Amino acid sequence: MNVGLIIGEALLGLRRNVSMVISVVLVTFVSLTFVGAAILMQTQISTMRAFWGDRAEVTVYMCSPLSTNPNCVSGSATPEQVESVRAALNGDALAPLISDVRFESKEDAYQDLVDQFGQEQADILGVEQMSEAFRVTMKDPEQSQVLTEAFHGQAGVDEVKDQRKLLDPLFSALTVATYIAVGIASLMLVAAVLLIATTIRLSAYARRKEIGIMRLVGASNRSIQTPFVLEGVFAALLGSVLAGAAVLAGVRFGVEGYLAERVPFMRPLVGMQEAAFVVPVLIGIGIVLAALSAGFAIRRWLRT
Repeated sequence: MNVGLIIGEALLGLRRNVSMVISVVLVTFVSLTFVGAAILMQTQISTMRAFWGDRAEVTVYMCSPLSTNPNCVSGSATPEQVESVRAALNGDALAPLISDVRFESKEDAYQDLVDQFGQEQADILGVEQMSEAFRVTMKDPEQSQVLTEAFHGQAGVDEVKDQRKLLDPLFSALTVATYIAVGIASLMLVAAVLLIATTIRLSAYARRKEIGIMRLVGASNRSIQTPFVLEGVFAALLGSVLAGAAVLAGVRFGVEGYLAERVPFMRPLVGMQEAAFVVPVLIGIGIVLAALSAGFAIRRWLRT
């Protein structure tokens, strides 16, 4: 098999069908870009679940003068009520489930408010309006419901908040976005496969006399088929490379350059390392689909 001749035939076929080749490149580029985005989004969801799942706190807020909970009829929680919650957290029933307990005083809460919104906004409320709180890290985040049940309705406790539940809507939105990206990518991949097959059929039809002559002189099916398969593979490879470049650029400038500064709560974000892993996957998908599509498309011209 003359490798140089086969590659030359493939390149000649690409030049003969420039407009169709450009269409294949663009469709492959768009479809694989969505595939890469879907892979990275799923990686982002898994990374965030693992990171925040271990760090998400359960916060037990004590009553403050602003509380409207029926447990807070007397205003701020009394020192006795605060100590009661502290004792329960350190007691034999809950202590084995808890990794760490951090008490946040009114002064600490006020300082956090200053850090987030500035001194002027914090002074509107003042220190005495702040709520004391116990910030609890669970050994097993899945058991956070135990704390909610333990302190629900207890005198002096305003509310119990599980940070994991606050993150669930974000994870759900990202998951839906992943499904949308997968759906669009699947449709575009089908379009790319059909377009590659159509391009190869047109190329084979235009060279049907050449194929007939090659068969008459004893050329094997493989030597006849390979140039056509390479046409589809070359076009899909170019689209795959462009998709990989788009994924790398999106992560570099969109994630690391934009989201990292504006949505710090989403950290850790996917980076160039994860994007670099996705690129060969996209190229592999493009090559395999193109080879299979082109191979099936040329088979009808090789039947005896």
